[in-house]
Amino acid sequence: MNKREYSSPKRPALFLDRDGVINVDKGYVDTPDGFEFIPGAIDTIAAFNKANWRVFVVTNQTGIAHGHYTEEDMFRVHAYMQSQLSKHNASIDRIYYCPYDIRGSVTRYCIESEDRKPASGMLLKAMEDFPTIEEASFLIGDKPTDITAAQGAGIKSYLFKADNLLEFVQTIKDENIQKVFDSAS
Repeated sequence: MNKREYSSPKRPALFLDRDGVINVDKGYVDTPDGFEFIPGAIDTIAAFNKANWRVFVVTNQTGIAHGHYTEEDMFRVHAYMQSQLSKHNASIDRIYYCPYDIRGSVTRYCIESEDRKPASGMLLKAMEDFPTIEEASFLIGDKPTDITAAQGAGIKSYLFKADNLLEFVQTIKDENIQKVFDSAS
């Protein structure tokens, strides 16, 4: 699906890295049993859903290229994540992932990719697929590569190094973000 096929009005978007922002980063999360939400992640996603923002996940999944798990394993983890979110009236509009790493061990995934952060490919694809108000949109990531990807896509970014995603987002001094929480109260 691209912009030409999608006639929805422009909306702001929250871009989230997965491991270390939505879920606890335990190395390679390859099963639903290994997936544990970061405190405040579900409530953050639900708040932005309620405020009519799009919510995207943009995640490097190099464990696929290194043979630690398969794309099918990752899809099961994502299905679990979405099912848990839906129990709280929260959802991700689309998950963009990059399985590629030039240093990997699985030949078909050992390529350079414009989607692999710090490149901005996943963010740019999301903004092409869904009409986005770029100046209001932002990314939260836990690594400098996330921040670089957001800068390359022309959106704001915030480095998450806290214990609770909701508390972190509520401290960001940005009027568009504050409106999300003003409308929730």
